Amino acid sequence: MFRILKIKQSAFLVLCLLLLFGITFQNYKYAQIERINELSSANYINEQEVSPRELFLQSWALVRESYCEPDLNEQNWSRWKRRYVNKIEDIDDVYVAVNSMIASLDDPYSRLLSKEEFLEQSNSIDSKIYGIGVNIASLSGKIYIVNVIKGSPADIAGLKQGDLLLSVNDNLTKGKSIFQVAQYIKGQLNEIVTLVILRNNEKITKKIKRGEVKFKTVEHQKFDKNIGYIHILSFIGNDTPREFLSALDKLKNTKGLILDLRGNTGGLFQNALIVSNLFLTQGDIVSVIGRDGQKSLYSVQSGDFVYDKPLIVLVDGDSASASEIVSAALKDNNRAKIVGTRTFGKGVVQKIYPLPNQMGMNLTIARYLTPKGYDINKKGIEPDYEVVFTKEDMVKSFDRQLEFAKNLIAKEIK
Repeated sequence: MFRILKIKQSAFLVLCLLLLFGITFQNYKYAQIERINELSSANYINEQEVSPRELFLQSWALVRESYCEPDLNEQNWSRWKRRYVNKIEDIDDVYVAVNSMIASLDDPYSRLLSKEEFLEQSNSIDSKIYGIGVNIASLSGKIYIVNVIKGSPADIAGLKQGDLLLSVNDNLTKGKSIFQVAQYIKGQLNEIVTLVILRNNEKITKKIKRGEVKFKTVEHQKFDKNIGYIHILSFIGNDTPREFLSALDKLKNTKGLILDLRGNTGGLFQNALIVSNLFLTQGDIVSVIGRDGQKSLYSVQSGDFVYDKPLIVLVDGDSASASEIVSAALKDNNRAKIVGTRTFGKGVVQKIYPLPNQMGMNLTIARYLTPKGYDINKKGIEPDYEVVFTKEDMVKSFDRQLEFAKNLIAKEIK
């Protein structure tokens, strides 16, 4: 379930993992960390001011030199410079021109960010969280609210679990992914977002002011004293590793663990490596194929703590990117059984580039393969046990997938 919030990432995130809540991770190799940082986000805003024409040229060159596919979707990239360079008069022209040429790459993850969008993304990387405070999930092409954060703007406005989200600011949600719906809901702090929901066959309109939401990316609990449960809602936050290690430390005496990655649409590449590493003693986690075809292999690094008890991973169609790296690493290394439905299928890596005029660009710079060499892009990961979460389950607040996982792991720990 996707958290409609903004959480800021950091390229220096891994460095906070030296000693946390009794679990040490001192042997993680710094050379490996440096390589990971090359594939993570930028950590500053470029205050330099240049002309719109120069900004366009820098953007054009960045794509030409850094995009993961050198043939740029089998096209002559110079044609875009010829088409637009003499037509650029203001920043709006740059925004339209650059995103038009990026669209020709047929890559939904790459785009030019306006000053406001880049600031919003930068804030999210630093865990400055603005939004309405809901988790949503996609089910049979419809978007449902599956959780409302207590005390959030959504909670104050009266949104409830099970509400069917029909539209956001006049944008219909039917058939849209949670990624698209998230973009509809995101926006500036203190602005109003209008939601139309369906509850008990009644359409209800809610006008909600976006605000700052207190949010943790990791939740945990125990079932029957012997089964631990950790839900990582996102891999994007600064505090995600600390929160995860804290939860794992508190559950280290359980006999088995359920790791819930449902609705987790991804985040920082290195967060996925860190989480995978805490469950594996050997083997590979992921390999990254760069623009030049060179493969960078990320293998398990020895550490002072590994959770080696039975493990079940929950996934769904909204588990993407970093969630898929973790799921594939644990599945391919025969470390965990995967329960749920096929994952989203995002097998590419983006880098965030700061540009002059406080703008930025998200650009796909690499693709990745699972430890067994599978390319999951647009394919996803098939679960070992397919368990479908139904509309009836949601209405009844019955988590069929979680119950299946609990029964499965209970058999393994006897």
